[in-house]
Amino acid sequence: MAVNGGAHQDYNRLDEVKQFDDSKIGVKGLVDSGLTSLPRMFIHPKGALSDLKSVARTESQVIPTIDLSGVDSDRRPAIVEQVSNACRKLGFFQIMNHGLPLDVMNRTIAAVKGFHELPTEVKKQWYRRGINTGVAFFSNVDLYKAKAASWRDTIQVKLGPAPAEAEEIPEMCRNEIVEWIQQASQLAEILMELLCEGLGLNVGRLKEMTCLESKVLLGHYYPHCPQPDLTFGIPSHTDPGVLTLLLQDHIGGLQVKHGVEWVEVKPIPGALVVNIGDIFQILSNDEYKSVDHRVLANPSPGPRVSVAIFFTAGNRDRLYGPIPELVSPEKPALYRQFMLDDYMTRFFTKDLADKTLTDYYRT
Repeated sequence: MAVNGGAHQDYNRLDEVKQFDDSKIGVKGLVDSGLTSLPRMFIHPKGALSDLKSVARTESQVIPTIDLSGVDSDRRPAIVEQVSNACRKLGFFQIMNHGLPLDVMNRTIAAVKGFHELPTEVKKQWYRRGINTGVAFFSNVDLYKAKAASWRDTIQVKLGPAPAEAEEIPEMCRNEIVEWIQQASQLAEILMELLCEGLGLNVGRLKEMTCLESKVLLGHYYPHCPQPDLTFGIPSHTDPGVLTLLLQDHIGGLQVKHGVEWVEVKPIPGALVVNIGDIFQILSNDEYKSVDHRVLANPSPGPRVSVAIFFTAGNRDRLYGPIPELVSPEKPALYRQFMLDDYMTRFFTKDLADKTLTDYYRT
């Protein structure tokens, strides 16, 4: 693969992308080959890179950490208020004392890391672009649509409504992923109840709307990047679904847009990151915010690993829009209704960094 692309008139990005994709080696394979500079397809425009250093110095004050202990006790109203405030102001928060054991969290990170560090020849059997398959290994879901590729590899496991069979999941991370899915899904149900209460809705409103039924796990692997100032781990984007639950390791690199600044979501041992997706912003009629976030390319010698579960509505045959209870003459519906199939098709046919779909469906 050509490095840095050569002369401008001789460069064909599609050819370089296809060569990389056909090799099925992923970004880790490039690192293992010993390269010391980025292939041109990974270099982002200067404008997109201009604010890499723009990080607020008050991270802990911006991204709240919420203690969920006693969620079913008299502490619940205070927890609901904290969660609601975080979703209205920023759309991101971290949670502690959530009931998921630290050893399960650590085993999940280790298992995903272990998969990505399998020999390339072994991993290749899962390498595919089809997003509808039960299990897929790939680099950059928007590889052919993005203006520049990002420095990460991913294993994807579909969890619903038509989940992957357990035997489809690579054996070396199967048990850990299955356990993580079970525990994280139970936690997501509790979170959705808190989010409903924060909007003054019945606690089961999101569950009733099938918002726990469609879910997918993405295990991201960010190898060491030789030129981290020229690319991203994931460029600025918003999540398309209802709710994202993220387990990240100790390396760091996740940033959230807050005003004009980018704020680091600092890893806290035992904590999980929660954020609102575009569909929930629409359902909440803009009460809750889906905000831009990104992951910097990893300058550390060792890899960064994160495991995200994206929850969204599972019923593709119904219309979605602002929840009627949140619409009034004083606050009319800010979005038109849409079919979920139309929404998800639009998401997967665009560059991840393009405008959020909330803009498209706004009235």
